[in-house]
Amino acid sequence: QVQLVESGGAWVQAGGSLRLSCVASGGAFDQLSMGWFRQAPGKDRELLARISWSGSGTYYEDVVKGRFAISRDNAQSTVYLQMNNLKPEDTAVYYCAAAKLLMKLSAYQPEYWGQGTQVTVSA
Repeated sequence: QVQLVESGGAWVQAGGSLRLSCVASGGAFDQLSMGWFRQAPGKDRELLARISWSGSGTYYEDVVKGRFAISRDNAQSTVYLQMNNLKPEDTAVYYCAAAKLLMKLSAYQPEYWGQGTQVTVSA
């Protein structure tokens, strides 16, 4: 059973940056594709970015393309989300997720979810 723990969420002013981290334990991290999702109050959870098990493939949704970057360190069993030029509409709880197949993330069907970390962006 894989456990995922996110950190790095904070309050930040618009235009600022944050880096979220997600540490995995209990499984073979380097065999898992990883993704970042978020859920704002009153809205559905949305996929933001995905990364393949090797890190060679990264994929972004239009809403964050050019501002956010996903990366991973398999030696540290950690996936990151670098968020730049943050906007008030980025305010949400951010979740990392893991799946054995990359397509499971885009299908919103990961095997594992973290507990989430709050990001608040003020105008």
